[in-house]
Amino acid sequence: MPNKKKSQVTAAPARRRELLDTAAEVFAERGYNATTVRTIADHAGILAGSLYYHFDSKESMLEEILRTFLGELWDGYDTVLASGLGPRETLEALVSESFRGIDRRRAAVAIYQKESRQLLAQERFAFLAESQRRFEQAWLSTLERGVAEQVFRADLDVCLTYRFVRDTVWAAASWYRPDGQHSPGQIGRHYLAMVLDGIAVRP
Repeated sequence: MPNKKKSQVTAAPARRRELLDTAAEVFAERGYNATTVRTIADHAGILAGSLYYHFDSKESMLEEILRTFLGELWDGYDTVLASGLGPRETLEALVSESFRGIDRRRAAVAIYQKESRQLLAQERFAFLAESQRRFEQAWLSTLERGVAEQVFRADLDVCLTYRFVRDTVWAAASWYRPDGQHSPGQIGRHYLAMVLDGIAVRP
């Protein structure tokens, strides 16, 4: 009997993660407004009532999906920002962390891209605005430092560059597939080669 109880406790978090993964795929494909608890339950192969055993609403599921994605991403970003790297190396590492985030949580990234604007109107998703502010600060400060240290061009428009880098990196979630031809590291290296050849100071 004790072994049975232990297996049930172990299975519950795993089942919860499976349901969140399913919900993330449905949200990404259908959109938040068009998705119901019943839709998610149907894709998970369970009754809607069984889904309510784990979550009280589709909003709570979406909140956990986005908080998990952003928490993992910021763990990586914070490590990079605290490592004392030069501006070019910091930019490279941030881009690499971003592609790793897409690899881990492709559906969550797609949701974040598509739904953030409307979700910000809801108080429970206010954390998205704070994360966006931190994103902007991290990228802009890195670019500004690169200009100041003459690693990036003196005439670089850092705001425009930030928007370009941000949007082109995260847009990869719309086409990236874990079983695709290129790994996240390979995609990151190709992307960085294109970007840095355009903004790095030439010898």
